[in-house]
Amino acid sequence: MAKVRELRRRIKSVENTRQITRTMEMVATSRLKRAQDRVVAARPYATALTEVISNLYSPEYTEQFPLLRQPGDERARVAVVLLTSNRGLCGGFNGNLIREARSRLAELEKTGADVELHAIGRKGIQYFKYVGREMATAREDIGDRPTAAHAVEVITPLMERFEQGDLDAVEVIFAKFRSAISTPPTLLPVLPIQPPAEDPGKDEHAESSGRIPNFILSPTAEEIIGAILPLYVQNAMYRALVETAASEHGARRTAMKNATDNAGEMIDTLRRTYNRARQGQITQELAEIVGGAEALKG
Repeated sequence: MAKVRELRRRIKSVENTRQITRTMEMVATSRLKRAQDRVVAARPYATALTEVISNLYSPEYTEQFPLLRQPGDERARVAVVLLTSNRGLCGGFNGNLIREARSRLAELEKTGADVELHAIGRKGIQYFKYVGREMATAREDIGDRPTAAHAVEVITPLMERFEQGDLDAVEVIFAKFRSAISTPPTLLPVLPIQPPAEDPGKDEHAESSGRIPNFILSPTAEEIIGAILPLYVQNAMYRALVETAASEHGARRTAMKNATDNAGEMIDTLRRTYNRARQGQITQELAEIVGGAEALKG
């Protein structure tokens, strides 16, 4: 009898857990749609900025604009920005990002670089505090609804230090959103801005001038480039934030769906066990009743 009661309690407990995980899956699905919309909305702006920079870029601008300064292969001072979530229950999402960050930090330090870590998100902060790693920045206030203002707050101090020569590179480790089930950790070099790749189809006049012909520019190309470069860096940071947020919701939805499915399988197993135990109990009670009746007859 005690076993039957215990099985009944376990079935009820797992059913309650399944209800919670199913609700969390539905919430994550709703938030994922909004996060996906932010990712899609950020892409045309980034494409337009990249196209303008590619059209106006000229090699001599690397000396004129600090954001285009190429420090060479030896990067002595590197800032690594790690993006994680503030909440758990999203499978291996945060663990994969932290593992990627550890690997990159070890790789840079192996070359003798002076590396500083900027952690955005509670899970990353908690891990590196646990292992005793010093962090230059630790922010938990951005959450899963990042804005362009958040991106500006994160990247502007680093951009200013890069312009002053205090940093040689800025890299961001984030979750690239490919789909709800594909969110690989990705390393994005934000600074220095990489010059556009040479287009083999470009004619000689375009290559010599560094610009596509038949453009009438007002103001000058230098003024346009000077205004666009900071926007390009800020947009790269914003896209990393929104893609990480979308990836978090996708990972949580997948994790909660798996938990719901596993709870359903466990309930089925417990119910079969319960039915067998109940059947055995009833059979035993019937046998005792029959035995008692025969004893009375005798």
